[in-house]
Amino acid sequence: MRIALVQLTVGDDPAANLPETLAFVRAAAEGGAQLVLTPECTNLLSSNRDHQRRTLRSEAEDPTLAALRAEAKALGIWLLIGSLGVLTQDADGRFANRSFLIDPQGEIAARYDKIHMFDVNVSETEIYRESAAYRPGHQAVVADTPLARIGMAVCYDLRFPHLFRRLAQAGAQILTVPAAFNHLTGEAHWETLLRARAIETGCFVLAPAQTGFHPEAEGKGRQTHGHSLAIAPWGEVLVDAGTDPGVTIIDLDLAEVERARSRVPSLVHDRAFDGP
Repeated sequence: MRIALVQLTVGDDPAANLPETLAFVRAAAEGGAQLVLTPECTNLLSSNRDHQRRTLRSEAEDPTLAALRAEAKALGIWLLIGSLGVLTQDADGRFANRSFLIDPQGEIAARYDKIHMFDVNVSETEIYRESAAYRPGHQAVVADTPLARIGMAVCYDLRFPHLFRRLAQAGAQILTVPAAFNHLTGEAHWETLLRARAIETGCFVLAPAQTGFHPEAEGKGRQTHGHSLAIAPWGEVLVDAGTDPGVTIIDLDLAEVERARSRVPSLVHDRAFDGP
């Protein structure tokens, strides 16, 4: 199967971000990709909660989702929208960070709300509290498609290996990890963690990423790591997209999943234990 990783540098205006996203998705389809993946926060990146509240829409009304669904249908492709910030009906007013898998008819085949919130102190000047604005999901998701069984995750989920093990044991052959990974933690951990998740599960790991500096009209902006990666089930880096926005296309052989798992069948070697 042929897949494409879309790497973006979005700002805080969904309408301004959408044309480039659509252009990259079209370029991927023109290159023969059957599955195209965009990063986390495809509609916008913003640290300003008031701006998010004014700008974000519900799933039913989100213009980025509507446009990408229409584009997937027009192109006849599977499209993994890494995530969109969407309004919810939660009483506390928090949003959802939601990943969407769109089928070639433009229908939503699967949804996944990011489970693990990025509440970290990267440095004295970079402090993040994702849970202040976004509420965590609670449901792990594996989607059946004619191409492969796809386990869905988002960004900070990457640091919780038990989630990926569960997805693989539920039949996932491909794990998707769309991200807007911080530039400091990305340089230190991004590739290592993605390779570990692939090795532990015997899955392909596909990780489309945000890259560069993301300007904000009402905030200081932020820097993301880039380096969208595709990792083989044995742990090899198949492609690294570097730090420029664009499209990276690669062919995958799903037979590699079973080859890796037959060599080291650790997914069936779990044992119960006591303590600590």
